[in-house]
Amino acid sequence: MPEHDCYHCGLPIPDEVDLAVDIEGTRHQMCCTGCQAVAQSIVSSGLIDYYKRRDAMPEQAREAMPDELKDLGLFDHPDFQQGFVKPIGEHEREAALILEGITCSACIWLNEQHVAHQPGVTAVDINYATRRARVRWDERRIKLSDILAAIQAIGYRAYPYDAARSEQISQRERRSALWRLFVAGFGMMQVMMYAFPAYIAADGEITPDIEVMMRWASLILTAPVVLYSAAPFFSHAFRDVRLRRLGMDVPVALGIGAAFIASCWATFTRQGEVYFDSVTMFVFFLLCGRYVEMLARQKAVRGVEELGKALPAFAERLAAWPAGEGERVPVSQLQPGDVIRVKPGETVPADGVVIDGESEANEALLTGESRPVPKRPGAEITGGTVNVSSPLCLRVSRTGEHTRLAAIRQLMERASAEKPRVVQQADRVAAYFIIALLVLACVTAGWWYWHDPDRALWVFVSVLVVSCPCALSLATPVALTVATDALARMGVLVTRGHAIEALARAEHFVFDNTGTLTYGEMRLETLHSLRHASPASVLGLAAALEQGPEHAIARALRLRAVEEGVALPAFRAVTATTGQGVAGEFDGQQYRIGRPAFAAGLAGTPVPEVLQQAEQGGGTVIALASSAGWLGGFVLSDGLREDCEATFDVLRAQGLKLSIFSGDTPSTVEAMGRRLGVSHALGGMTPEGKHAGLRQLQQGDAVIAMVGDGVNDAPVLAQAQVSVAMGGGTDLARNQADIVLLSARLGALADGLALSRRALTIIRQNLWWSFVYNFTAVPLAMSGLVTPWMAGIGMSASSLFVVLNALRLQRGAKR
Repeated sequence: MPEHDCYHCGLPIPDEVDLAVDIEGTRHQMCCTGCQAVAQSIVSSGLIDYYKRRDAMPEQAREAMPDELKDLGLFDHPDFQQGFVKPIGEHEREAALILEGITCSACIWLNEQHVAHQPGVTAVDINYATRRARVRWDERRIKLSDILAAIQAIGYRAYPYDAARSEQISQRERRSALWRLFVAGFGMMQVMMYAFPAYIAADGEITPDIEVMMRWASLILTAPVVLYSAAPFFSHAFRDVRLRRLGMDVPVALGIGAAFIASCWATFTRQGEVYFDSVTMFVFFLLCGRYVEMLARQKAVRGVEELGKALPAFAERLAAWPAGEGERVPVSQLQPGDVIRVKPGETVPADGVVIDGESEANEALLTGESRPVPKRPGAEITGGTVNVSSPLCLRVSRTGEHTRLAAIRQLMERASAEKPRVVQQADRVAAYFIIALLVLACVTAGWWYWHDPDRALWVFVSVLVVSCPCALSLATPVALTVATDALARMGVLVTRGHAIEALARAEHFVFDNTGTLTYGEMRLETLHSLRHASPASVLGLAAALEQGPEHAIARALRLRAVEEGVALPAFRAVTATTGQGVAGEFDGQQYRIGRPAFAAGLAGTPVPEVLQQAEQGGGTVIALASSAGWLGGFVLSDGLREDCEATFDVLRAQGLKLSIFSGDTPSTVEAMGRRLGVSHALGGMTPEGKHAGLRQLQQGDAVIAMVGDGVNDAPVLAQAQVSVAMGGGTDLARNQADIVLLSARLGALADGLALSRRALTIIRQNLWWSFVYNFTAVPLAMSGLVTPWMAGIGMSASSLFVVLNALRLQRGAKR
């Protein structure tokens, strides 16, 4: 850097300014007090490595706040934080931010290190590709405004993340790539006009003066291609060398740079061959390949952004129900309990329950289900769905980051942040391949220089370019990215990076029963009252004791109590025993409801015969008992999902083993197994029993997929190699699962399995193509049979093949 330029921002230093900062014993001049303050802050924080790592100048440090950050205290207001801050624990918060001013990976390192060292910050993660940051902090020790001020102190700016700003970044990236592609294409066509006569002319037909003129014209036209269009190759290669690693751009930059410099030298000295046509041609083809790859990547990851845009900005809130007038308010002001009206064609702004009107909701964006779903009073409706036919009045139940839509978006973001094992392996292979490639190129250049010096340079360039492992590095991540998006469009949400590969390799599927094979909407069929207790009192006690648990059986009892107008007593000291039942105290007496064996532990006598017979009949039976004895029993039933039998037939036809692990009564599960043709159907299993049963299946090195929906399934979901949760299940199950089925169709699992296997097949095809191409192209290039422009075409065609092959996964996966 010239001495008269600012060491921090690179701008010229005015003559009258004399400001300096001591960095590792050397005084470096700054252009203004702002840069001096920023540099001093970096030195004081022990982050001097920033200046060693950076490969581009940062944006100029600004003493004045941007308009969005003029009042940092605004960011500490709870109402303002609703849209981009969520609670993690009692005092821990997490914010989604987007950074501006990022120019290289050193900027990412600097921001992560600087923010992580702030007192009270517990975690920070910044994505270089999207400029998105996730920051966690303890609100007792630091405020969000302090974090934003710390980011600004080192010359960067942070804003609340929103999808529109992210799309602006993507648009700038596409626009920049198109301009570089246009310059390269225009330069290539013009240079070929000057190179073509030299290819077809006989000896002596072109005079030396004309040849020199055409060389200079080619140089002038090639310079913008190299200095502008190919600039990212050089900047990325320089960054990789600075960080002591070898990326894909290193051999490309070496090849382009060597060919261009040698051609310039031949033009200046009027000796030797020029390769301007080859340089422009393979820069153009390389940029074509990368542009198509960028479009595919952006399209594949746009699903998260589409979900972010699904909610409207405003809603019609009713001042009172049922006769209140409507007012138009921002969606961020909605609170649970508010009543809103959604007109036909409008998007539902928050999760809620229908209290008036009948209509249908289009849930295709969330579940992939193309058919509208009927909605009547009492039905739950999800924010982001579209009301189709008639006005609906809803009572809001969840807003903001607590909605189902937000949970889906967070799970998708978690999946995109993880790097699967197969991608890591490909990256490692590509790194070793680059090292071997550079060695082979140098050895080849030395051999040709000894035997035929005139051909040494272009053979060296051809070897570098023809087998640069772009296709190898793209083979796996592009296919997984496209497959993730295609699965989401089918209503199969991938929440972990390894899920697609693991699902494709699954050999044995284990299913829960209630809420998984069935809809989980239990209905009370029979009520048995014992010891002369009245049916109403038995139902009231049972429904009151089940007030807390979010379980299908509990909902069925509460629904029947509401329908019959039964009063519910108030229990004290209510405790739930996972997989067994619920206990509580009322009027000085202990009560239990749950499995008959669990209730018998309190009643002190064996299970009554009437309940034993009900269990043998295949129904789901729960019992109510007190410390004084038995009070009653309940027989419940649940409907089998309409496509369950067809799904099992498809899975069985593919040679998969099937099992059912359920906490329901053994007779109920055995009856379900007979209906579905599953011989290994076990009932009466506790969460520990399911976990042990799964571990026993895994002893044979089989890849097990577990499908469940409830709290009981969370431990076994975590144990399986790949876990699938039903979208209507509990939050805990969804957080543990690798895949979430958003639709009510179990058939989506079979569709997802088929697409995952296709994705694995395409990954294998891409990898085989990459290896075959490279091991074929390298010997041809080393033998001098491949020219540099042919190498550019070959490398670009190789990359394009793997991208286009991966895009085949999008067929048949449209919302």
